Amino acid sequence: MSTLEGVSVALGISGSIAAVKTIELAHELRRRGAEVRAVMTDSACGIVHPDAVEYATANEVVTELSGRVEHVELCGTDGWADVYLVAPATANTVGKLAAAIDDTPVTTTATTALGAGIPVVVAPAMHEPMYDHPGVLEAIERVETWGVEFVEPRVEEGKAKIASESAICTAVERATTDYVLAGKHVVVTSGATEEPIDPVRVLTNRASGRMGRAIARACYVAGATVTIVHGPVGPHHVDRSAPPDSAPYAELLTVSRADEMIETTKAACTDADVLVSAAAIGDFTTTPADSKIRSGNAFSLELEPTAKLIDTVRDREPTLPIIGFKAETSGDESEMVEAARSILERTDLAFVVANDATVMGASETEALLVHADDVARYTGTKDGLAREVATSIGVILGATEDDR
Repeated sequence: MSTLEGVSVALGISGSIAAVKTIELAHELRRRGAEVRAVMTDSACGIVHPDAVEYATANEVVTELSGRVEHVELCGTDGWADVYLVAPATANTVGKLAAAIDDTPVTTTATTALGAGIPVVVAPAMHEPMYDHPGVLEAIERVETWGVEFVEPRVEEGKAKIASESAICTAVERATTDYVLAGKHVVVTSGATEEPIDPVRVLTNRASGRMGRAIARACYVAGATVTIVHGPVGPHHVDRSAPPDSAPYAELLTVSRADEMIETTKAACTDADVLVSAAAIGDFTTTPADSKIRSGNAFSLELEPTAKLIDTVRDREPTLPIIGFKAETSGDESEMVEAARSILERTDLAFVVANDATVMGASETEALLVHADDVARYTGTKDGLAREVATSIGVILGATEDDR
């Protein structure tokens, strides 16, 4: 199932130059399963033609309000939209939202949505000095108190550029998803680790971090505050997509070595409600050489085992729910379940996600969700598995609260 399957998005476009990016944004919303209908200001129509927006949304575009009361049809009580997304939002539009000024189709639709209790997501785009104006910042703060979610712009080259399509779609998904993890702090470990052999060589593995980032995103969408402790990405062929430079849905803490990941995770878990240990932490380390080891000669490495992250965290946090991951290479399901149950029992885990190591770096996965008395099978995308994990976390934390 796509992340926005069945979601109806009303897209308000105001007159920033970033309006040209709404064509790709509309396409991305639809790729993720949403239906999109657009509302445009006169200024926006001067930047991107309504015909182009109609093509991108596959729906007629509202450029003026008529006797059909389009704003009520879209975002009124029992209206068509599940969420109203204003992207891009100029400084002018943000100020009008805060003052309930209704002099364009975009602002009138926003007032209607807020009055009807429709979720509103705003993606600002403007020059940086305008974004830093005290009145604009005050307007953003005021509107946020009404429940409006702002997608932070990327501040580059003196401009507060509109957020990426991925970040905006994530915010839309969060606005239209039940908050089963509202008020919870989830810590997720992700990626690989690397242990230096000499100044240019490392011991690492093929983990891409896709699974960990997908879980972090799914937990954020479900209402959680998320911290990712992310290691480096293992070696892959060039045709595999690189990880994002940042994770806008989470606090991102980057580490390298296994001991750094363990110490950073321990610190992050002091106020956490749950830990998802999805990183592929190296099992061995070595004492690195001070200078590059010369090639052409045989040499041996003396390997020492690294500490186990979940054991270390469990010793410090005896009641913290922990979800573990276990990658195997045997391909034998019964062996995978046995290995997962061994970890589950040893460290008192909530459940373990067991899979074959061949899925490292891939977008699709097959996994077993191993509980103390049950095994659930999953086949599909890592995003889909992440949603299953987030849902299970919600059940676990709900049961934990019921036991208090």
